[in-house]
Amino acid sequence: MEIIELGAKLLNENLGLQVDPNTIANALSSLLGDGQGNLDLAGLVSRMTQNGQLGALVSSWLGDGANSAISAENLTGLLGEGGIADFANSIGTDPGSAAQGLADVIPQMMDKASSGGSLLESAGGLGGLMDAAKSFLS
Repeated sequence: MEIIELGAKLLNENLGLQVDPNTIANALSSLLGDGQGNLDLAGLVSRMTQNGQLGALVSSWLGDGANSAISAENLTGLLGEGGIADFANSIGTDPGSAAQGLADVIPQMMDKASSGGSLLESAGGLGGLMDAAKSFLS
């Protein structure tokens, strides 16, 4: 199952929506995409590692073991209130519910994307992701 499809399925279930999964997948692509129709989880990792507290969270998502939780408030700070509001409007829910649903689902999406190393390998491993994030701070 593709990562975006997994996210759409989980959000539909978690939020109790009666929305076409393709609608949710398109909204996720808009929110977490690179502007070219691709899911940009590596970009999200980079933004998260710019903040030392969130870097530990993302490391738990990319590594083996349990995924640490992210708050809806922290996620809204990362993605922007406007982005969350647009996402919520697209799937027919309120921004608070959307942010909480995303906070529950994004760690699972990231964990799945890094399973088998695909996300990590594309960025040169966990060290490569961290180095990429540090370059934004330089």
